[in-house]
Amino acid sequence: MAKHKLKRRFNTDRPFQKIATDVTEVRWGSQSIQERAYVTAYLDLYSGEVLSWNISLSPSVKFVVDPLNELINKRPNLAYRMVLHSDQGLQYQHAKFVKTLSKNHIIQSMSRKATCLDNAVIESFFRTLKVCTVHQTHYRTYEELKSAMIEFINYYNNKRIKQKLDGMTPVEFRKHAIQFIS
Repeated sequence: MAKHKLKRRFNTDRPFQKIATDVTEVRWGSQSIQERAYVTAYLDLYSGEVLSWNISLSPSVKFVVDPLNELINKRPNLAYRMVLHSDQGLQYQHAKFVKTLSKNHIIQSMSRKATCLDNAVIESFFRTLKVCTVHQTHYRTYEELKSAMIEFINYYNNKRIKQKLDGMTPVEFRKHAIQFIS
């Protein structure tokens, strides 16, 4: 098991340096029949941008590795290593996940057992996601839910300005920073 290297140091002055990830369950459907889906996201602690994500009816290893590979392919060639922080979920301890990190020179960091504050940033994002989607609407199908998630994450990354990002969106803030770092 990976050590807790992030140690709640959530701030960074570089994009793609510290990434937080987790899996959350979302429920939808009628009051009598509650359906479940799972969402995973890789969140850049520099800008708060959701760099990659996935939604599925089961939280398999492939479910978290596919967006990890997408993240790796998105990452520009930078002079520093990436730290990827998660909880101690089975997917994050699986050999395929760990090998993917190792092969790509990504440092793995894991929260301490039963300490959700160690992963507070991604937990906060998931709360926002749920409040703005599943807590507001009753979806009849998985496709409706998935469409709402896609729409929200697009809004979150590209339209939702943040005061701490000098009034920019997460994508604008990252692109602005990459100009100066590359």
